[in-house]
Amino acid sequence: TWGRWLSGDMWLRWCPAVRGASRLAPHRNNIFGLKSWDPISPGSIVFLQSQRTYRAVLCTELKKPLVVKDVPSALLQSHEVRIHVRCCGVNFADILACQGLYQYQHPLPFIPGIEYSGDVVETGKAVTNIKEGDCVIGVTSGKALAEEYIADSKLLWKIPQGVPYEQAAALPVSYGTAILALKHRAQTQLGETVLVTVAAGATGLAVVDIAANVLKAKVIAAAGSDSKCRLAIQKGAVESVNYNEAGLKEEVKKLTANKGVDVVIDLFGGDIFKQALHSLAFEGRIVVIGFAGGAIPSIPANILLLKNISALGLFWGRYWNEEFPVFSATISSALSYYQEGQIQPHIGGVFKLEEVNEAFAHIIQRKSTGKVVISVN
Repeated sequence: TWGRWLSGDMWLRWCPAVRGASRLAPHRNNIFGLKSWDPISPGSIVFLQSQRTYRAVLCTELKKPLVVKDVPSALLQSHEVRIHVRCCGVNFADILACQGLYQYQHPLPFIPGIEYSGDVVETGKAVTNIKEGDCVIGVTSGKALAEEYIADSKLLWKIPQGVPYEQAAALPVSYGTAILALKHRAQTQLGETVLVTVAAGATGLAVVDIAANVLKAKVIAAAGSDSKCRLAIQKGAVESVNYNEAGLKEEVKKLTANKGVDVVIDLFGGDIFKQALHSLAFEGRIVVIGFAGGAIPSIPANILLLKNISALGLFWGRYWNEEFPVFSATISSALSYYQEGQIQPHIGGVFKLEEVNEAFAHIIQRKSTGKVVISVN
C-alpha cells in the first residue's frame, strides 16, 4: 500500500477500505516507535514513521553471491519520483559491476540494476512530466534491483497502454543500444546488408529486430549454436552462420556472392571481430558494441584504408551525459516501435528477486537468449 511523505519524517499511507481499519497515531512507544491506536472508519489513513523499508539486492562483497535485504526508504528531493519497481532487466554490466570489472566502480555495499519498469507512487514538488499512477520505464547507473527506486524525473519514460512490464523492462538498454548503433552510428539504409554477431543475446536480438523489422535491412545473424541461429531467423534475419561450426568470413562471402556486407554490429570481439571486419564491402561500417568473447581486438588499419571502411565505437550510456536528447530519443523510439507492433523483445528468462544469483549464472553460463528479467513485484 502506498501514499506520500509528509513534513518531517512521517509517511502518509492510504489504508484499504476494510472492516476494522484503524489509524496509527504518530506517537512513539517503547516497542514499535508508536503510542496509540485510534479506531476510525474504513478508507482512512495510517501514519507511519519514516523507518519504512523495502527489499533490495545487495552486492556486499565483489565476486561473491548477492544477498536480498531490507533497506530503509528515503525522502524525495523536489525533482525526484518514487517508483514501485515491477521488473528489472539484467545486463552484463550488472554482472561486471558485481565482479569489480566494470568501468565505473561502486563503493560497497551497493544495489545493482540499471533498467526497470514500474509504477509512480510519489512525485517531488517540482516534477511536472510524471504523475502518481503513471507506468514508466527508467534507466540509472545502479540501484534498480529493488522493490523501490527513487528516480530523477527526466530519466523516466511513460509506458504506452498495452506494453507489459516484462517487455518494457527489456527495452531501454538493449533496444536503445540497437537503435543508436544502426541509425545514429552506422547510418543504416533501407535494403543494406547487416551482419550481427552474438545475434541471440539481448542486444544482438534487439539489433536483428530493429534492422530487419524497422529499417528493412537484410540481416545475417552470427551466433554460437544452431538453436541460437534459428532464434535469430525467427526474429527476422534472412541468413545465419554458426561461427562455432564454420568460418564467419568464408560463410559471409558465400551468402553475399563475394560482395560483403554494408554494416557489421559486433558484440563479440576477438577473432570474430577480425573475421567480421574482413567481411565488409567497400565503404562498409563496423560498429563495436562489446566484447562478449572476452578479448579486445586490435584493428588492422590497412584494411580500413584499402576498402575505405569506417570503424566506429558505441557506448550507449555516454550519450546520457554528452547528448541527452539523442539518448532519450532511443528509448522513446523503442517504446513507439513496440506500440506500433514493429518490434517484439525476446524474454529469455524471468526470475524472482530472491533468484538473482541464478539469473546472473544463467547469463554467465551462456544459457540465456534475449533479455533476462527479474520480476520484483
